[in-house]
Amino acid sequence: MEKIQLVVLGLSASPASSNAYALILKEVDGNRRLPIIIGAFEAQAIALEMEGVVPPRPMTHDLVKSIIDAFNITLTEVYINELRDGTFFAKLLFDDSGIEIDARPSDAIALAVRCNTPIYVEAQILNETGILPQGEEQDMDEEDEGELQFLKKEKPQAKPSSKLEQLQQQLDKAIQDEDYENAAKIRDEIKKILGSS
Repeated sequence: MEKIQLVVLGLSASPASSNAYALILKEVDGNRRLPIIIGAFEAQAIALEMEGVVPPRPMTHDLVKSIIDAFNITLTEVYINELRDGTFFAKLLFDDSGIEIDARPSDAIALAVRCNTPIYVEAQILNETGILPQGEEQDMDEEDEGELQFLKKEKPQAKPSSKLEQLQQQLDKAIQDEDYENAAKIRDEIKKILGSS
C-alpha cells in the first residue's frame, strides 16, 4: 500500500445543497486535488480550527482531542484508506499502540487539524478520484498519465461531436471555476463512458 500525504486546501459551499460542503485536499508533493463532500457541522469544525477561532464551549472534536491528550496518547496519522460505492473511509492511527479506529474522513480530518497530524490517502484512491487543476502539470508515470489524461485541458472545439467531448468541456469549466463537487460528478460520468467503450 502506497500512501500519499495531503493537506487541507480549503472548503467550498456545495451549490447542490445548503447543508453540504466540498473539503478540498491537495497532495503535498504534487498538484492533484481530492474533493470530499462533508456535512455542515464537520465543515464548521474544520474551518473554526483552521481560522484559529475558539468556540465558547468545546465542540465534539475538541472534546475528543481533550480525551486523547488526557490519556497521553498521540494521533500519529489520519489515513483515507478506502473508497466504496462513492463513499470515502478513513482510519485514525495512534502511536506505538497499534490502535486503529475507523472514522468518517470529515471527522478524522477535523481531529487532524486539531492535533497537527498528517493526513494520508491510499495512492490508488487519489489516482482514481484526484482532480488535476487546469493548466497545472505534474510529473507522472505513463500509467498515471493515461488514467488522468481525460482531466487535462484540451483545446476546446467549436461544437463537441460526442457526449464524451461535451463532458470533457464541462469538466474543464468546473475545474476552472473550482466547482470540485460538480467536477467529481462529471469525472465519474466520463469514467463510466470510458469503461463501457
